[in-house]
Amino acid sequence: MVKNEDKKKILITQPRPETDKSPYFELAKKYDVELAFHPFIRLEPIPAKDFRKQKIDIALFTAVVFTSRNAIDHFFRICEEMKISISQDTKYFCITEAVALYLQKFILYRKRKVFYGADGLNKSMFDVINKHKENEKFLYPCSENQQDNEIINWLKANNCGFATPFMYRTISNDVKEFLDRSEYDIICFFTPSGVRSLFDNYPKFKQNGTKIGAFGSNTSRAVEEAGLTLDIKAPLPQAPSMVSALEKYLAVTEKKKSV
Repeated sequence: MVKNEDKKKILITQPRPETDKSPYFELAKKYDVELAFHPFIRLEPIPAKDFRKQKIDIALFTAVVFTSRNAIDHFFRICEEMKISISQDTKYFCITEAVALYLQKFILYRKRKVFYGADGLNKSMFDVINKHKENEKFLYPCSENQQDNEIINWLKANNCGFATPFMYRTISNDVKEFLDRSEYDIICFFTPSGVRSLFDNYPKFKQNGTKIGAFGSNTSRAVEEAGLTLDIKAPLPQAPSMVSALEKYLAVTEKKKSV
């Protein structure tokens, strides 16, 4: 029996899953690791009265690009607050199938109107947009302090009519007290803002052997630009989720130990 203090400790910088059936818990059981969940950021909605100052008429756009469930939540919140009716012909382009399926909470989900990339990478989503971009005007709802420049540059380069309305802002949580309680072997990030939050809390943070995981190309870039070594990366064709990327890493680590 492995002693508890010998267990690998993994920090997921997101809220704890609502159900115990989450694949994270299956992973913890399979590899006998200890998981902790703690969000490094929180989102603050931009009220409709402030949104109006951006002078973006949502009703004029025929397609929406979503890279997160948060963006979906705040897009439909703003529409409701401003009493904007979204056309049934609106097309939705999503970064992953999971994000696309979340739209069911707000719209009558029809596959011919909802599109998503194959592997969670921007390039896959661009390939899908490319097939359907003719005569579309795109909205890319995002955080006031976190946009994906790769998406913006692609829309520009491909002569797409588009706007990037800010519908929420990302705030760093105070995580110092939480992190001071324990040391983690692996810390997994999901947004560039999560990486920024780490340095807001610990301006002189040093990796010192801690393995870093990142989900999404922007998050990976933020990790590397912060001078950290990126050890676990998702999504990739063989690791479409953070869970599968962690599993791949833990399987290799376990194999090395047994040699």
